[in-house]
Amino acid sequence: NEYKNLQKRYRNILTRGAKQLPPIPLRQNGKRGRVAKSDAHNLWERLKKHETAVLLFARLSHVPFTNNRAERDLRMSKVKQKVSGCFRTRKYAEAYCRISRLWT
Repeated sequence: NEYKNLQKRYRNILTRGAKQLPPIPLRQNGKRGRVAKSDAHNLWERLKKHETAVLLFARLSHVPFTNNRAERDLRMSKVKQKVSGCFRTRKYAEAYCRISRLWT
């Protein structure tokens, strides 16, 4: 099964990657809160925790490899919303969506 082979390769890469991670620093006396980990370590943990979601594109053909398209579709409306504070009413939000659709 191709998916099982891909999953095995993915886990093998994660295992090899774990050996390359910088060590997590020890907690200093008197310090509270979580110990700061490197960006690489945080990414490795997310990839390990969300393996099913990362490999979903290989199991289901309608799932895109990346979510860049969805992010691009939402980016301008989120920027507009942030700049103006909000869309005052649903009517204006719908009008903005109609206008932005004409530009794409």
